Amino acid sequence: PKAKVQVHSDQGSQFTSYEWQEFLEQHNLTQSMSRRGNCWDNAVAESFFNLLKRERIRRRKYKTRAEARQDVFDYIEFFYNPQRKHVRNGMLSPIDFEQQQKLKLQGV
Repeated sequence: PKAKVQVHSDQGSQFTSYEWQEFLEQHNLTQSMSRRGNCWDNAVAESFFNLLKRERIRRRKYKTRAEARQDVFDYIEFFYNPQRKHVRNGMLSPIDFEQQQKLKLQGV
């Protein structure tokens, strides 16, 4: 049998409902949740997905899953990582921030 893919979520009511559990089972998925009160683990991911929805996929209609996957890939690899400036990174893109951190570690 095919291995189940794990889906991580918070403990919101939409993720603890019987309907969600049924959906997971029908699609061969298993659920992963953090313990109660551990709200920080999803902050970065939730921020990213909010930006992805707002800047790229909201109001778009994709003809196929492959088209959607390619569009999200393009957003991440050609805009988000190399170009998009982030306040928490000192207004650097993720790639520029990582390069700056590497230089700091090398003492340059």
